[in-house]
Amino acid sequence: MARLNVNPTRMELSKLKKKLASARRGHKLLKDKRDELMRQFMNLIRENRQLRNEVEKAINEANRYMAVAGSVMQREVLETALMLPKQEVELEVNDKNVMSVYIPEFKPKFRTEDTNDIYSYGMAFTSIDLDGAVSALSAVFPMMIRLAEVEKACQLMADEIEKTRRRVNALEHIMIPDYEETIKYITMKLSENERSTTTSLMKVKEMVLKDSHHYH
Repeated sequence: MARLNVNPTRMELSKLKKKLASARRGHKLLKDKRDELMRQFMNLIRENRQLRNEVEKAINEANRYMAVAGSVMQREVLETALMLPKQEVELEVNDKNVMSVYIPEFKPKFRTEDTNDIYSYGMAFTSIDLDGAVSALSAVFPMMIRLAEVEKACQLMADEIEKTRRRVNALEHIMIPDYEETIKYITMKLSENERSTTTSLMKVKEMVLKDSHHYH
């Protein structure tokens, strides 16, 4: 604790008491914010772990299909089949406010609603395993979008939690104790001044009485 460098006056005491009250309110609000951020952060961490496992599993499945397709199809035929895709996707990016943290929302927009447009080739000269690979990647795509959302949200929330934690600690361990110590000092100083003033007044009164009534 460190005492602030202020004049020990009643005006300063009143100002410090108001600042202390504001600091305590701010400390409580920031602690509540930190706790709520931590709760939502842990929920996102759990979702992130689950999504990552599902995405990795689906991509591994797609890779197995693609490996088989590559082994039964000529490389030129495989590359030609995937050269001109029918389907296109645009990503609309918005954000939402979660406890003063703006986290992204990704919304994919496909060129067509036809689910068969994921296949950019005819079925006559391609392997069924290529269909499996394309289908698996198409199915995992929404999960990959959500995983990107969650991972970015986790990163932003972790940064905000750290900032909030530092503010809470600054208030709890520095500002509030300093205000309390300074208030205590000024209160003691004013009490001493009052006692000194009272003693002086009593001495003056005694002197006046002596002079008025010729007391010895």
